Amino acid sequence: MSRVLVTGGQGFIGGHLVKALLDRGDEVVVLDLPSAPGGALALHGILAEVELIEGDVADREAVGRAVAGADSLFHLAAQTLVGPAAADPLGTFRTNVEGTWTVLEAARGAGPAAVVVASSDKAYGPSDSLPYREDDELRPAATYEGSKAAADVIARSYRDSWEMPVAVTRLANVYGGGDLNRSRLVPEVVRAFLDGRAPKIRSDGSPRRDFLHVSDAVAAYLAIEAAVIAGPGRGEALNAGTGEAHSVRELIGLIREKAGSAQEPDFEGEGSPPGEIDEQYVDPSKLADLTGWTAALSLDEGIGEAVEWYRQYR
Repeated sequence: MSRVLVTGGQGFIGGHLVKALLDRGDEVVVLDLPSAPGGALALHGILAEVELIEGDVADREAVGRAVAGADSLFHLAAQTLVGPAAADPLGTFRTNVEGTWTVLEAARGAGPAAVVVASSDKAYGPSDSLPYREDDELRPAATYEGSKAAADVIARSYRDSWEMPVAVTRLANVYGGGDLNRSRLVPEVVRAFLDGRAPKIRSDGSPRRDFLHVSDAVAAYLAIEAAVIAGPGRGEALNAGTGEAHSVRELIGLIREKAGSAQEPDFEGEGSPPGEIDEQYVDPSKLADLTGWTAALSLDEGIGEAVEWYRQYR
């Protein structure tokens, strides 16, 4: 049995990842801020099955306790929202950048076999050359993008400086059942249609994104962990996505169809919301070549799953 640490395990993706690790037979430690009763671990019914350490990811003492004895480490803890990042740059950099080097420093002393650090496709910044490929220059233009790009570069530097078995994940937009953050597009639009409301959209529906189902995101994390342990994944940045871009308007139409709603969405903006990039999608071929991973669910299948989850747990 392996001992695995997941920072940010009370979050949307983290909760799904923790469940997958428990299903694999691992002993799981979660480091996260104190959570409301409806946190991801409680939502999945697995709170009693993990060792939960409540603490800030930039707190060296808490991080040190969590990392001790870990065979693998998934660092997902972050401030993940564009709007709050713009409103609080200092807090965002403290969590996303200082938090990352705090975790890496603790891992340098503890010596896990694999460290997988969550970056983001947002780290690339705006680009006229799409899809994003891992050797593209990171050119962040907003606070959140900059924080993820900085953490990305710092993490990979630990491979060259300290021979740390570390890799960085650059995931596309992840969606699916179990996301309780209503400021995100998919859960709010699904809930609005199921409640008989017209969802309010902060754009004109034209922005295009690569939408990755959370089950495929978790599978990517596990594939990257295995590649780091085996050796070829060490020091690599790896995109995970479908390789396809869909407009927000197309996504909302699909959700409306699956929800069986007669409501029309209320598009309140023009182009992309402030701080957002107009079009983003990644080339996942490097990860596919390295591990064999590819996204298993189509957008139609994934949205169908998400709508049914929210219908059941609304």
